[in-house]
Amino acid sequence: SLTLSIMDHIKAVNVMLFLLLNQVVYAHINHHSCDFPAIFNFGDSNSDTGGLSAAFGQAGPPHGESFFHGPAGRYCDGRLVIDFIAQSLGLPYLSAYLDALGSNFTHGANFATAGSTIRPQNMTLAQSGFSPFSLNVQWYQFNDFHRRVKTFLTQKVKASVPDIVGQFKTVIKDIYHQGGRSFWIHNTGPFGCLPYVLDRQLVTAGQMDKFGCVGPFNDLAQFFNHRLKQTVDQLREDLPKASITYVDVYSIKHALITQATRHGFEHPLRACCGHGG
Repeated sequence: SLTLSIMDHIKAVNVMLFLLLNQVVYAHINHHSCDFPAIFNFGDSNSDTGGLSAAFGQAGPPHGESFFHGPAGRYCDGRLVIDFIAQSLGLPYLSAYLDALGSNFTHGANFATAGSTIRPQNMTLAQSGFSPFSLNVQWYQFNDFHRRVKTFLTQKVKASVPDIVGQFKTVIKDIYHQGGRSFWIHNTGPFGCLPYVLDRQLVTAGQMDKFGCVGPFNDLAQFFNHRLKQTVDQLREDLPKASITYVDVYSIKHALITQATRHGFEHPLRACCGHGG
């Protein structure tokens, strides 16, 4: 979900924020839960949960005194509307993107800073009273956040590959000991080229390779296939009576996609059933 503050002239009134709030209230009236896993907030002091304080020093007392019993990064004596929205969705309060201490971004992030404007400012905070973190800067921060999180997730999946192929090896051995002798094993294809991945995954232009596929996803597929091939080679040694055929599906599919015209295809990254155009 997205919240955005806009005020008279350059400051803001939480238009999207109140729209989301209305949706929450409507859902409550109709006894339907809103299943938002995360909130990413853009705005100014109406929804700043610690951004400006992290950048330029904590907003001192009496800020926060009525609920947090002390300064809590908010330019308010207690909680903000964004805090109540998060609470109503069963989510923790949003951590400020700029705050390095005690932040938790598993349920979203807050890019708002008090005094932020939509248009960039050509003056410092001291000169104008407006935050230098205008909406375009907050957008840059969100894009960087999103890109880096995807990188971290890819690394997390990579770390799980040894366990995945280990479980695969265990199953093959068990089948062998029950009499199985002929095994036909496919590796995984270039899923960074799958139409539904291209359609549903938010990726940056820098993550796309020259063929229009998501490079990091294909790198992950090849990493898995390398470990799978090593496992197959080990199984051939461990199971001398087995006949194991390893099929390199990745190379076959990648050739079909990257050399589409040669193989008679016009739109290799499109699907017939609605995804990818």
